[in-house]
Amino acid sequence: MAAKFFGQFLLEKGVIDAAQLLRALEIQRVSNPALGEIACEKGMLTADQALAINERQRREDRRFGDIAQSMGLLTADEVGVLLDAQKSRRKLFGEILVEEGFLDRERLESELRIHAGERDEAMRSLDALQAAHQLGRRMGNSIATCNKLFPRLLRTQCQFSSVADPKNPPTTDVMALVRVAAERPLAIGIACDTATMQAMAQAFLSIPAEACDDELALDALGELVNVLMGYVVKDNLPDDANYRASPPDFETPVSALDDGMHVLVSMTSQLGPFLLVLGD
Repeated sequence: MAAKFFGQFLLEKGVIDAAQLLRALEIQRVSNPALGEIACEKGMLTADQALAINERQRREDRRFGDIAQSMGLLTADEVGVLLDAQKSRRKLFGEILVEEGFLDRERLESELRIHAGERDEAMRSLDALQAAHQLGRRMGNSIATCNKLFPRLLRTQCQFSSVADPKNPPTTDVMALVRVAAERPLAIGIACDTATMQAMAQAFLSIPAEACDDELALDALGELVNVLMGYVVKDNLPDDANYRASPPDFETPVSALDDGMHVLVSMTSQLGPFLLVLGD
């Protein structure tokens, strides 16, 4: 059983159609703007100042408001105003479906219960693997890191979907894999199809589709994995550990990985599905 975003779950069941899903997602996106967008709307920051804070977020594990305060651009009270404004605008996906007339409330509540049951079953399978596998702790940390970084770096949510079979992995077009030499080596990568790579690159670099060719998209995927690697190293190696990270490897396919040394986690995001690759 795979965990899915609620919209994807409804689409696959035929409860809503693709146009309704896209309409609801766009309403949800508009209803949940980033703090930088709200700050610019209110005249608290310029676009260049908001961009500078976002660039710092790419490098630091800190919230937008905390960085803005440390740079002297916002006060604590101003950050509070922005957070309140953001919260007041936010709409739940299910509520949007009801407001738009795509579902009635009774059907929404029924589908929410079924969806929650499927997600719980998928999470139990993840918990069992984490408890039994030598990479279990690293797996949990890496999934949590993706869940934290994707909204910050790519302006989209991601979540665990299912544990993939390393002997029969899902088909992917590209993979960026970073290997870290340390007392206990580790490897981390992202594998996906070309469309997902392009979508991630455009979000990561904040550029339109016409400005992003496959070569640039591959470089962006490698840089995204480098950022992810930094957090995984921090979570899994001692503070005083000596380690050396290799440049991203784009040549090794998922099918060539040693299934005894790697674990594959299927993840889902609004930019497309991808594999989180973890190894010793």
